[in-house]
Amino acid sequence: MALNNFFRINLPYGIKRDRNGHWAAFNREYKPLGNNDPFEHIGQEEFIHTNYGKFSDRFLMGLADDPTAIQMDENNIIKKVFLYDDATNPSNHLKNETELWERYFNKLRLLSRQKCDSSI
Repeated sequence: MALNNFFRINLPYGIKRDRNGHWAAFNREYKPLGNNDPFEHIGQEEFIHTNYGKFSDRFLMGLADDPTAIQMDENNIIKKVFLYDDATNPSNHLKNETELWERYFNKLRLLSRQKCDSSI
């Protein structure tokens, strides 16, 4: 099923780390932001990863709602962080919409303050 709304297509569902320690955001279908083609295979090389230096584990864990929102590699290095799940998706829940949007935007606010390493 193709993504069908602005939130799921264009806003981050999570961030992922490449083997160089650089980060990229992905949408609800694990594709680069803005991509909603259900048939297009997206390889790791098609994501734009950026060097933000090393995010601390504490920072990354703060972006997750709970420990299940974090994926680690075989060396226990955080490789993927999900910013919401079905229960905390602010575009799906009208009952506590304000709280969920605030929680989501606070995560984006923290990410937006991160500076890339421009020395490379």
